[in-house]
Amino acid sequence: MILLTNLLLDMLKMSAPARIVNVSSTAQEANYIKLDDLQSEQGYRPMRVYSQSKLAMVLFTYELARRLEGTGVTVNCLHPGFVATNIGQGNLVLPLRALVKLMLSRIGISPEQGAKTSLYLASSPDVEGVTGKYFVRGVPKKTAPLSYDESLQRQLWAASAKLVKLPVEV
Repeated sequence: MILLTNLLLDMLKMSAPARIVNVSSTAQEANYIKLDDLQSEQGYRPMRVYSQSKLAMVLFTYELARRLEGTGVTVNCLHPGFVATNIGQGNLVLPLRALVKLMLSRIGISPEQGAKTSLYLASSPDVEGVTGKYFVRGVPKKTAPLSYDESLQRQLWAASAKLVKLPVEV
């Protein structure tokens, strides 16, 4: 994510006004990030890794929004809702996969509904110029307390830049 965004930044700045929309999740509320093990090499636990990645997305969004102030490029992130997709079902045995699919279809929203906030942030005049926010159903919401730690945002930026071999001060 940091690599792709940085590769596109010059073009986005030249095309301003422009918008960057990142997809996170309410899983960011787990309020946990391990900077010394961003690749989960010291133990892989799927939900912990998922939550950490979603908090990282929020931290990244806030840091990038600050770095892009005054450029005409806005950066926001969102929770799309609980979307009924097939993600994570590939490793389930067939009977369990069918049960999970049925449950998701009853409690989850459609991918089309899940895309609404992304489309809103990407195109609505209502959020033109709005940056550094987290949205749920088109409404700005608070994120995990840890996500507002500017020092942590900068540390994550530096660690991520190092992982993808970018200069820290991109």
